Amino acid sequence: MTNQQSTIVMEEVTDPEELAKARAQDERFDRNSEWLQAHIPEVYSRYRGKCVVIAGQEVFAADTPDEAWALAAAAHPDDDGCFIRYIPREKVARIYAH
Repeated sequence: MTNQQSTIVMEEVTDPEELAKARAQDERFDRNSEWLQAHIPEVYSRYRGKCVVIAGQEVFAADTPDEAWALAAAAHPDDDGCFIRYIPREKVARIYAH
């Protein structure tokens, strides 16, 4: 095993135009996330084993991430607040630990 180090660079953004763009993207993400939360039972029961992208407060499901992204991008090309999830095939208990 080789010892590789990564470099992390943090920058403070102060440009008002860039900050406004970031806030708008965050708002789009929040709207999409809230939509998914409101539709979790429907989405998870209908799209088991699929990749789903939430964009424009809609679900775009496909067998692969690339296909799901393409469907979402075709319908909502300007939604940079979209995100992807894989819905497991079977509903099983999951344990989350810290």
